[in-house]
Amino acid sequence: MRRVFHLFQAILLLLLASTAAADNELTATVDRNTIGVDETLNLRLRYSGKESGGQPDFELLEQDFDILSRQQSNQYRVINGRAESYVEWMLTLAPKREGRLFVPSLHLHGQVSDAIPITVTEAGSTPDNDDRKAFLEVELDKDQVYVQEQLLIKVRLYTVIGLHDISTEPLQIPGAHIEKVDEQRYERRINGVGHAVYELTYAIFPESSGKLRIPALTYVAVAGRRDPFSLFNRNTQRMRLRSEAKEVEVLPKPDSYSGKHWLPAASLGIVQSWSQDPDSFKVGEPITRIVTIRAEGLRAAQLPPLPKINVEGLKTYPDQPQQDDQAGANGISGSRIETTAIVATKPGEYQLPPITLSWWDTKSGRQRVTQLPAFRFTVSGAPMASGSDSSQTAPPGPNRSNQLPADHFWRNLAIIAVASHLMWIIYLWWFRQHLVPSQTAKTPSSQNSDSEQTKRLFHAVETGDPVRLQKELKQWLQSRWPNLHINSISDASKLLEFEELDKLHGLLNNALYVQPPRPLNRQQVEILVRRLVKHESSSAPTQTSSALPELFS
Repeated sequence: MRRVFHLFQAILLLLLASTAAADNELTATVDRNTIGVDETLNLRLRYSGKESGGQPDFELLEQDFDILSRQQSNQYRVINGRAESYVEWMLTLAPKREGRLFVPSLHLHGQVSDAIPITVTEAGSTPDNDDRKAFLEVELDKDQVYVQEQLLIKVRLYTVIGLHDISTEPLQIPGAHIEKVDEQRYERRINGVGHAVYELTYAIFPESSGKLRIPALTYVAVAGRRDPFSLFNRNTQRMRLRSEAKEVEVLPKPDSYSGKHWLPAASLGIVQSWSQDPDSFKVGEPITRIVTIRAEGLRAAQLPPLPKINVEGLKTYPDQPQQDDQAGANGISGSRIETTAIVATKPGEYQLPPITLSWWDTKSGRQRVTQLPAFRFTVSGAPMASGSDSSQTAPPGPNRSNQLPADHFWRNLAIIAVASHLMWIIYLWWFRQHLVPSQTAKTPSSQNSDSEQTKRLFHAVETGDPVRLQKELKQWLQSRWPNLHINSISDASKLLEFEELDKLHGLLNNALYVQPPRPLNRQQVEILVRRLVKHESSSAPTQTSSALPELFS
């Protein structure tokens, strides 16, 4: 018996240790595993645990890599009703030598990340480019894809001379949907010679199986410096560059796939959120459920609609679904957002059924299932009166005179609602015409308060923390327009109708509520905040600087 007791105790300790390890995790990922010795890679290190403070020791990393930049951010998100927070470090690394290197295992609060092998090739590994002043390169991320799976095509223009007036014919592939998702300018050294690189990335979605032919692309550019005082610009030369055609095999949907909808994606997740605390549901009060499907490598148009809620005692009012495609260097990430208002007609225990989606994992080449678990909640309060229903189902005849007061009541109620709505619109128009402009005439004390609040707002922009930025922006709006009684950024956006505020609201929603969260673009956020503070809604857009202005004009 003593041995059995000790064995049970050991098993219990192992289970507790595995649970703690699941809550505390340190993971490391890189954007590329094969690079040239003259190129860089990005290392993302994420710690999700209860202990706070500190950072990993990066000294082991500096044995094989130079750390060119380092950024740290704190993130908070809710997945399937469970809140989690994590700290993330983003490092830009440059290899110190060629060969097979390793991003070593890093340590933090007792957690250890996995080592990552990196293959570093020699500089200028592109063949047959020694004597050419400009050339094209086409790279495919896969040799074969499934039908409707995303294929990324990168077209690079290399040049060592000044080029301008660059033009190209649009990429057209019969039987495929094409979208340009990224455009970059950077420099790469090949055989010790610096080349300016102009890179375009396309996402291709083949619509049928078979051979998919990527046609040759033609670029036309002007080499040499243009003379504004010369009529013919004899010092310039027009160049015509042509790439090689490529072929990709498109496979049909696997016979083993049993899902209702064919969804070939790199990742797929389902997240839900509520307009209020799920523990405070009451009879007759509408609550809003927001379910978001997000897939990496799929367009929003490919995502299926969600099943309708059919639970006794619940009335549902679905809104039009929102579809959004976000493009980037890794292709397209599509999301479908379905919003449903739910009203409980009687108290009790309710359960929303689970949402299950089968999809094809293009990374592992197998079928997977993502599920949003069933959601249980309790509704309190008294049952709703069914007077309106009984009046509709009452039989005709002598009792019709008893229905007339109810008919007059609902008619009068509708008239009152329309009249109050019109009065509210007139009030908002009068308020914006008379009271909002008067906010500029403030006392010195209120101006000092606004100045202090504005400083805190810009400080929140510098931190890049979306939670803090949302809080400071709301407080700044409340101090700037106290008579509006602003309770949220959404309310302020509807009342003020500032384009900058509407864009900020969208960026914050993407960073806080969309899964996976989309990091804030600090430069874009700072521009929008400055325009909002200056109240210059009609200012000209800011121009972004070119990475290589001397080579591309």
